[in-house]
Amino acid sequence: MKRHWCIRGVKCAVFAAVFLAAFGFVVQRLWNWLAPPLFGGHGIGYWQALGLLLLCKILFGGFRGHCGPPGHWRRHMIERWENMTPEEREKFRHGLSGCCGRGETPAAEQ
Repeated sequence: MKRHWCIRGVKCAVFAAVFLAAFGFVVQRLWNWLAPPLFGGHGIGYWQALGLLLLCKILFGGFRGHCGPPGHWRRHMIERWENMTPEEREKFRHGLSGCCGRGETPAAEQ
């Protein structure tokens, strides 16, 4: 099983490269289809499209990864729920019922 990690890594790298190439092509085609008629701009090439993707990632997405381990938010909310008084829980349920439906209790309570 340990010797297959290299194959898995190569497959992942190939998939990422194909995805990036396809996504760059799509961005290039969309830009060249929309920008010149709408804004009077110029068409861009493939490498400029990849640069535009990178710029958007830096400006809008960052490189920080995920917020935490999977389920972290859920565990945090269950801890908060357990530390609430019955009055606070009722107030919380009432607040949820207006925007999220019935406002049911978390899984830890059930």
